[in-house]
Amino acid sequence: MTGRRGDKKSHRSSSPRRPVSLSPRPSVPLITLLTDFGSADYFVGAMKGIILSINPNARVVDITHEIPPQDVPAGAFNLLAAYRSFPAQTIHVAVVDPGVGSTRRPILVTAGNQFFVGPDNGIFSYIIDRERDARAFHLTNEKYFRPSVSATFHGRDVFAPVAAALSVGVEMESLGVEVNDCARLGPLTPKKLKNGNIRARLIHIDRFGNCVTNLTPEELTREMIAKGARLNVNGKAIKTFRRFFAEQGRSKDTLFAVWGSAGFLEIAAKNQSAAKMLRARCGQTVSVSTRP
Repeated sequence: MTGRRGDKKSHRSSSPRRPVSLSPRPSVPLITLLTDFGSADYFVGAMKGIILSINPNARVVDITHEIPPQDVPAGAFNLLAAYRSFPAQTIHVAVVDPGVGSTRRPILVTAGNQFFVGPDNGIFSYIIDRERDARAFHLTNEKYFRPSVSATFHGRDVFAPVAAALSVGVEMESLGVEVNDCARLGPLTPKKLKNGNIRARLIHIDRFGNCVTNLTPEELTREMIAKGARLNVNGKAIKTFRRFFAEQGRSKDTLFAVWGSAGFLEIAAKNQSAAKMLRARCGQTVSVSTRP
């Protein structure tokens, strides 16, 4: 899938695909919400009202509504970190949508035996990268939208009613047209270089200032770390690896690396913001030297 846009015909999948085998829909559907709406305004409540008006039996769970405004990569990472905590057939509504009202498409993604509803702006990139069975649909059937669609609130008028429709058994194919050109963020998998080094990147900076890389133990193994692997961000080297944030080691280095709860290597500093110390930004390159 690429970020290319085209007419509706070009969005159709070029090769027929068998329907994905999904678990039976649960008797009490579960719908999650992830947004940058905060809690001061009516937005989240309105979305819940629409869902419950269509399916009063649905359970609605908040993942978070504190994604920084318009920060699509932060939304993508938090969704990636959370979705596997939920049972099969969960419907996730993710709305971080600076392009609302523009030509960006509303989409539905099915992946990992779960559903994801939201804007086609890259927020589902990491889910699509991780789950090989991912399929995407451009939501075109306005029958399942709210009768009057606001140009500024698709969370309420498009994504919430579509999620509710899914929860009462409407099939994906009835909601729109399958596509294979969804908008994407940078790749989730780091690049292995010919000399054995790795080119990774920062995919998230959390509220503590910890810098989350896209490195997993698959790319940066225990053996590589034991042989002296080190990270470099903005000209600063991180060569200390710890098991947890408060671990007392021999090294007095302020900056260190630790495997985070989402499964990625994080750069941290005890009781300080590693991001401020590194002057780091999401998307920056992390160079990994695998040899001392």
